[in-house]
Amino acid sequence: MKRILLRSRKDPFRIVHAGAAIEENIFGNNVGNLIFSQASHKTLETSGTEVVANGFRAEASEAARISDEYDAFVIPLANAFRTSFVPHLNKLSALIEKLTIPVVVVGVGAQSDLDYGMDRMEALNKPVQRFVSAVLDRSASIGVRGEFTEKYLRGLGFNDVEVIGCPSMFMDGDRLTATREADGLGPDSAVAVNASRSALGAGDVGGIVSSNFARYPNMRYFAQETKDLALLYWGDASAVEDRHNPMPVHRTHPLFLENKVNVHLDPATWIGALREYDFSFGTRIHGNIAALLAGTPAVVLCHDSRTLELCRYFDIPHRQIRELSADVDAADLYREADFSAMHSGHAERFTRFTAFLEKNGLAHVHQPGEDGGAAFEERVRATAYPPAVDAWTSVEAGVGHRIGWLRSRHEASEAARADLAKRLKALEKETERRFQSVEKRLKSAEKTAAKAEKAAVQSLMGRVRRPVGRILRKTGLRR
Repeated sequence: MKRILLRSRKDPFRIVHAGAAIEENIFGNNVGNLIFSQASHKTLETSGTEVVANGFRAEASEAARISDEYDAFVIPLANAFRTSFVPHLNKLSALIEKLTIPVVVVGVGAQSDLDYGMDRMEALNKPVQRFVSAVLDRSASIGVRGEFTEKYLRGLGFNDVEVIGCPSMFMDGDRLTATREADGLGPDSAVAVNASRSALGAGDVGGIVSSNFARYPNMRYFAQETKDLALLYWGDASAVEDRHNPMPVHRTHPLFLENKVNVHLDPATWIGALREYDFSFGTRIHGNIAALLAGTPAVVLCHDSRTLELCRYFDIPHRQIRELSADVDAADLYREADFSAMHSGHAERFTRFTAFLEKNGLAHVHQPGEDGGAAFEERVRATAYPPAVDAWTSVEAGVGHRIGWLRSRHEASEAARADLAKRLKALEKETERRFQSVEKRLKSAEKTAAKAEKAAVQSLMGRVRRPVGRILRKTGLRR
């Protein structure tokens, strides 16, 4: 049986509860990562292939073992070509450069602004060139999310670039659940909203969330970040410290106070929950893809190139958030959305995706003789995933405030300790540098002294030899 090592934070069937999910950062900061990694796992786990999650490890020292134990390394990525990801991108490059097995990248994206500005990408050129070169030395082509990333890589001189979108949209292969239709949204409609802190500079995300919660009391915020999970699980000190924000980033936000916030720990429960909603909207691309996989109409509020290029490729209804006011109505977004192109073009996009896999030597569950992922889905249905995590309310709230306050103090103490450790390390490094400098100078001085001593001895010997030689010559003892 072939074995594929998959860059994935966790195996789809590993049960992880909230506390461990926070401690281990099981999402890799964003639960959206689990959507495309699970889709990749499902697609590649054929009757003759075992897929193993690597937990996001990227250690060059493990290259020989990986090459010996696996037949390929598959790397699903999101917006990996961004400044904050460079350290991990470099680690991936160092590992890949030592691998002797095929390496296939599925759906990587570059991150810039809504205008696809290339100036922001210049600082990334060298690490990206190194990464892509290492990958293409071990595969036929590299799969990217959309038009902007393709243009960026071709500008760096790479020609073997294919736009394939994101594996998440192919969770069910060439079938995309029909988008449910309704006459429109009303005050009683169940509305799902998602938002990202990174979108705050592009538009009034908090204002949009707050104004729509006032219109739709049944609205629920589907949060996605590990820090959101920690906020639900541990609470915070915002009530004690009187902190408020239009974005649901504190427990004082009305969505938290009315227990209308949750974080799902697995794609199965997340997609299942969204089936009960009439509409989903917000800045999170995978939050809205989860809704579309559930058959729930969704509109993405694009705030950067990574969301925009993916929406354009898949014809996902979207709006640019910079064009929207804080009081935009979800009902208008729903009414203006057209899902026909998304559905009509899905089969062609899927064919392009599977052709990419086959070109790069990867078998998949949609090939003749395979089950299309049926066995995988049966395992999903049989797995008792933990429920979504929501906020403490009522009597628990008082406890939550106190624990949140203690946690905030603990975090402040940990931050201070980390800062002191960093400063101590810097002082140790500086002391070592100065010691080495003094040691070097001492050695240099010793060397100079030794040379001077040798020269002095030679000079003295010379002064002694001359008169002695004269005496010896006069006495006839030396000619």
